[in-house]
Amino acid sequence: MITSLRVAHLIALALWVGSIVFFSFIVAPGIFGALPNQEAGRVIGTIFPRYYQLGIVAGLITVVAAIALQWMGNGSWSISVGLTTIMLALTLYAGIVIQPRAAAMRPLLHDPATEATTKPEFDRLHHLAVTLNVVVLLGGLVALGLRGR
Repeated sequence: MITSLRVAHLIALALWVGSIVFFSFIVAPGIFGALPNQEAGRVIGTIFPRYYQLGIVAGLITVVAAIALQWMGNGSWSISVGLTTIMLALTLYAGIVIQPRAAAMRPLLHDPATEATTKPEFDRLHHLAVTLNVVVLLGGLVALGLRGR
């Protein structure tokens, strides 16, 4: 049971971190490099819900496995529990709060009749999502490092 939980924790954490790296450094730049910005934004917008779903599921598995391992007294998992719980909370916020707001604003960005406040608000949401993504990525790298020692 302990071995299964450790493996589940590590696979879910690696998948979570790997998906962030792949999307942020391969998928998004590739799509924005190949398509005009408006089309690229539309494509990325269709990927985001699945991206966040993957992060949330992987995060839940990571956190639950770490909590179970801590509860079972299998070494010190308290730092992993705390770190991955924060990562999951940030992913949930980005996926459930920020992403839907930005998605609702995206079609308005290129409409001349749109209010002047739409673009700055979209940019603020995008910046916040990127910041949260970076924090989750860094937390994931630290969590992986803790498991690797």
